[in-house]
Amino acid sequence: MFAALGSALGGATLLFRGAGVLVRRPRLFLLGAVPPLITTALFLAALVTLLVTLDSLVVAVTPFADNWGETWQLVTRIALAVAMVGGAVLLLVVAFTAVTLALGSPIYDRIAEEVDAEHGDVPEANHEGRLRSVVRGVRQSLATVLVSLLITVAVLLIGFVPLVGTAAAPVLSALLGGWVLAVELLGPACDRRGRLQLADRIGLMRRDRARVLGFAVPAFALLAVPFLAIVVFPAAAAGGSLLARDLVATPGGSSS
Repeated sequence: MFAALGSALGGATLLFRGAGVLVRRPRLFLLGAVPPLITTALFLAALVTLLVTLDSLVVAVTPFADNWGETWQLVTRIALAVAMVGGAVLLLVVAFTAVTLALGSPIYDRIAEEVDAEHGDVPEANHEGRLRSVVRGVRQSLATVLVSLLITVAVLLIGFVPLVGTAAAPVLSALLGGWVLAVELLGPACDRRGRLQLADRIGLMRRDRARVLGFAVPAFALLAVPFLAIVVFPAAAAGGSLLARDLVATPGGSSS
């Protein structure tokens, strides 16, 4: 348990270490902030639309509660509203990450290169063609977004459980969403090491689940804050490269 806690705390420091790499390279940091600026504008509009229409959506999907007592009706609809927002945030953060990485692919590849250059043990260059790399990246991002959609549905269903669902939905959203987010953020560094498939990344992540979640859950929470995400995303990209380096160097996991 203490080993897992230490790994989780070590994972949490990766965001700060990633920010440190970019503070020493302000031009790269500014370039890395441009793609999330674009996607933030798009996804913020979607989130605002959801919040504005949330009351009517909740009522529309719970006609069965119309004849319930006022207390149970209110509890059920609040739980569903919380689950809907939590599920939407999960989906938006993962989709935000996938779209941002696709938009800024050369920038985040450069960030991964700078992390490796600063910390040594530079991997051999990946000779995969750019077009093939883009096609593979889009395919993998669609797969992670689909998984996020399934998780969102599960979070919504859990939200129907009175009282318990209200507390459990946001926690599960952060844990599961953080895990899927890490799959995306590890991409550039894993590609540089010839680990091109999603199964390769997930296999690495299983070596130290506590460290992965220690990094990914705070990153997920910060990226869920629209304008803060613009600043956090480049640091999270650098932190993902640092995490990949740690996992590759770890022969086994502290949280099997």
